[in-house]
Amino acid sequence: MSNIHKLVIIGAGPAGLTASIYAARANLSPIIIEGPKPGGQLMGTSAVENWPGEKSIMGPQLMMNMIEHAKKFDTEIISGSVTAVETSQRPFTITLDNDKQLQAHTIIMAAGATPNTLSCPGEDTYWGKGVSTCAVCDGAFYKDQPVIVVGGGDSGMESASFLARNNNKVTLVHIGKQLTASHAMQQRVLDNPQVEIIYNSTVTEIQGNGDNVTGAVITNQKTNETLQIDTNAVFLAIGLKPNTSMFKNQLEVTDFGHIKVHDLVKTSVEGIFAAGDVQDPKYRQAIVSAGFGCMAALEAERYISDQNL
Repeated sequence: MSNIHKLVIIGAGPAGLTASIYAARANLSPIIIEGPKPGGQLMGTSAVENWPGEKSIMGPQLMMNMIEHAKKFDTEIISGSVTAVETSQRPFTITLDNDKQLQAHTIIMAAGATPNTLSCPGEDTYWGKGVSTCAVCDGAFYKDQPVIVVGGGDSGMESASFLARNNNKVTLVHIGKQLTASHAMQQRVLDNPQVEIIYNSTVTEIQGNGDNVTGAVITNQKTNETLQIDTNAVFLAIGLKPNTSMFKNQLEVTDFGHIKVHDLVKTSVEGIFAAGDVQDPKYRQAIVSAGFGCMAALEAERYISDQNL
């Protein structure tokens, strides 16, 4: 077993990397376990235009900048994924997929969330080239253009309403016979002439020209009838799965799997903090995740000091 670390951060997205920068500058010598998707969801996006100080930057480049920033302060980044965390004894024990184990006085859980996808032809090909899970992030690139939103819940309504404000012609595709969003959210979309709703259907193929999305095939799940429509983007709003399996039955989570927190970043186990999409079902923005990462690092520093660790 290795030495006991003051802080181990699980996840190398905006939350985890920001936490590492603050923790390293506080002399906590943080370790980051980067997980299966180093850099998080921004690695699959195109231009980012809402990050302060960067008028436009590619998502992967932004994450590379964060990684270099973290390394500047001697953050150690370990490849691999966490398979289990033992929280019943102190220090905590973290097991990786290569069976290596680490011990830590504190943990920041920042492993993010994985968007639910359609698993249809063309989805992977055009991911980041018109296929997106964030209308707020990417909608501006498709102003005045036809777009599709997949999903009938609150996030689907929010995405459709946001895109309609950009003067988009929005086709909302929902697999059910009626929307599942709150009444107020539904009404906002139902009353919007920019939005057309197709029920009992899903997108079964995303088409393109090799560089960008140009169309999609929509299939009625009851009749199997298909409809081909022109579109420049497909926005998925069919939920996220927080990456919290390594803490199963150890941390309190919501019905949707997000880690429950109090005082913004404190979990149900003292010394374990959560930041980013693992605990935030609402905002899902890189800048918000970074802010939570900052808060988690400050709380970890305070906890270590208070416990004389």
